[in-house]
Parts: sequence; structure tokens; C-alpha cells
Amino acid sequence: MSFKIVDQAPARLNRSELAVPGSNPTFLEKASQSSADVVFLDLEDAVAVAEKPATRAMVVEALKQNPGKRGYIRVNAWDTDFCFNDILAVMGPWLTGIVLPKVEEAAQVIAVDWIMAQIEKDKGMEVGSVDLLPILETGKGIANARAIAGAVTRVRRLSFGAGDYTKDMSMRWTLAETEIDHARAEVVLASRAEGLEPPVDSVWIHIKDTDGLVRSAEKVRDMGFQGKLCIHPDQIGPTNGVFTPTEEQVAFAEKVVAAFDEAEAQGLASIQLDGYFIDYPIVDQARRTLDQWKSIQNR
Repeated sequence: MSFKIVDQAPARLNRSELAVPGSNPTFLEKASQSSADVVFLDLEDAVAVAEKPATRAMVVEALKQNPGKRGYIRVNAWDTDFCFNDILAVMGPWLTGIVLPKVEEAAQVIAVDWIMAQIEKDKGMEVGSVDLLPILETGKGIANARAIAGAVTRVRRLSFGAGDYTKDMSMRWTLAETEIDHARAEVVLASRAEGLEPPVDSVWIHIKDTDGLVRSAEKVRDMGFQGKLCIHPDQIGPTNGVFTPTEEQVAFAEKVVAAFDEAEAQGLASIQLDGYFIDYPIVDQARRTLDQWKSIQNR
């Protein structure tokens, strides 16, 4: 059974996904108050190896204490000694989704999807109710993006990780980020070609550089991403702002749709409006803007 979404307008946007170290009780408590669309509690990079097993119970308890929050848990990568037991420990009705890092092959998401389904059955949960978000962050992962996106699993969207990708590729991660344009484009193209939602982009590691964050977010928004990973609460507001249509954009989209609906009723398939040429692709984009706005307002 496939859980793919073929409409480009997500039912619920992931504009901002805040990563929180799972082993830090203070951060876990503060995360519940954040304005991020999604909070994901980390068992991977932010947790020391010796602390990983004990941290599983901490992140589960944090999610149980905040049942209204969209809570994801990033488990350790498939090829580690921790991944399987991470999934066993954290799966439950308190969990919105699992973030699977360093995905390199379709077989990995297929296997994790199967494991999740068995746990859901054992716990009396609806199969497919827990989301699965793969992060592509190696050369092999980007090279296999189409196969990963096309695997028949519960995966709704992909994510891109620039830090590990540039390390894996021996690249210098610059402020301009032009060296990762090709990888980002590949993730967007694979997502669209295989009927997934628009993907979620990498973190911006320069926490004090808000202007740089905004430029990066605007760039990937225009490339076709729906949101961005965040590593500090101060990044949430600017990120949400970039991926939220402005009131002017919403007003114009409403005007476009209304004018075109009226023209279409008269047998016209293209019109001019305020100096703009309007046809079906432009109207579809306007409807998408309105769908995004509705999704945000219904959070």
C-alpha cells in the first residue's frame, strides 16, 4: 500500500522543523513551547554514544507530556547498532513521525517502513499512522534520490542534509551554498517525479546570521522546498516567515482565482489581470498559495 501524496500542496506544511537534543531535559521542556511546525527530538548527532540507550525513554516521555505537539524523533542511521532498538523504543501513539538520517538506498526505507508497520500492528495502531521522514545527506543518497522517493512506503516527503552531504563529498560549505544547488534540485525533482510532497531543506548552521538564514530559506523556497530544518529557536520565526504567503500574495491569489473562475464560465482559458497574463498554470499556482495559507491558518 502506498501512502504517497500526489498533490503539491501539503495537507499540513512543515515550514520549520526544530531539532532538539534528546538528552537535554531543559531543551526538551523548552521545545514544547516552540512555535515550530514540527519538533524533532534527536537520538543521533546530538547525543553521545554512551547516552543513546538511556535517551530513548527521555524523548518518549517528553512526547507523552505534550500530546498536542507534532513530535518526531530522529533515530540513528540504518547501518548503526542503535537504529532498530531506537525504533522499537520510540514507536507509539504519542509519536507523529520518525526521522531516518543518512538514507542511501530505497531498501533502507522499505525495511524501516516494514518494521514500523509490525510495531503498529502489535500496539493496535493504524498501520501507516506514524510518518517516516528520510534525510538524504550523502553522495550515494542523492544519487539514489529517485529510487528512494519512488519506493512504495509511507514516506510523504524527503529532507536534505547539507552538513553531512558536504562532508561526504569533500566540499566546502559556503555562505552562498551554490555548491549544493545540484543536490537540492535533485531532491526536489525526485520528490515531484514520484508524487511526494515538496521536501524540507537543511539547517543553517550560522545561528547569529539571521540575514543569511533568510536568504537561504528564500532560495530553497523558490527551488520548490516547503520548509527548513532549524537548530535554534531564534531561527523559527524568520523561517516560518519565508515559507508563509504574505497577505498581499494571498489577496492577489484570491483575485486571480475569482477572475479566472468568472472568465472560465464564459468559455475563456486565459485573461489579463492588472497587467498579468493569467492562464491555467498561473491559476493553479494561485490555488496552491491559498491552500498553503489555509493550512497555516488551521494549525
